[in-house]
Formats: sequence, C-alpha cells, structure tokens
Amino acid sequence: QVQLVESGGGLVQAGGSLRLSCVVSGSVFSINGMGWYRQAPGKEREVVAGISSGGTPTYTDSVEGRFTISRDIDKNTVYLQMNSLKPEDTAVYYCQAWVVDTSTLHENDYWGQGTQVIVSS
Repeated sequence: QVQLVESGGGLVQAGGSLRLSCVVSGSVFSINGMGWYRQAPGKEREVVAGISSGGTPTYTDSVEGRFTISRDIDKNTVYLQMNSLKPEDTAVYYCQAWVVDTSTLHENDYWGQGTQVIVSS
C-alpha cells in the first residue's frame, strides 16, 4: 500500500508564505511525476504545479512566480513553497504522485487527503 501525507497548511495573512510538504511512503518502488492540486469552496479541483521525475517544474498561470515546487528523491517528498499568498489561494491543497509500487510494479495514481490553506485579507 502507498500513502501520501501532506503537511504545512494553515492560516496566513495575505502576502505571507507557507511551505507544504508531502511524503510518499509504503510499498514504493519508484516515483515518477508528482504534483499539487487545490480545490476552493464551490470550485472544481485544479492543478497548481507539477514536477517530472527529472525535476522539470510546471505551474498554472495564477501561481507562476509566486509558488515553487521541488522534490527530494531520497526522502520521497515533494514540496510547494508558496510566497506572496493571496486570498484567492485559499483552498484545500492535495498532493498527487505517480507511483510504481513494489507488489505489482505497475504505475498508479495516488492522492493525499489534503491540507487546508486559508489566506486572510
């Protein structure tokens, strides 16, 4: 079994910063792409940032220049550094990873349970 656990969410004032972390554990053979998504109240889940197995990052336009995604391969961890936060960044943030597990050696899509980020104006 593979688990993803996020941490680092919380309440911050506009203009502030937060760093989200997501640790992948369990029967992990390898991890390919990883990403962060968010879902605001009344809205659909949207992609925020992704990072390839080679470390190439991508960002949605609304966070470009403010957020930075990174990963520590040795720790099976992906991070999202969020700077210059805005009230519209308020959402539940979810970690996602494409993981090859040791039992099947097949790649599957796994998600964390989410961490709440609230940005006050």
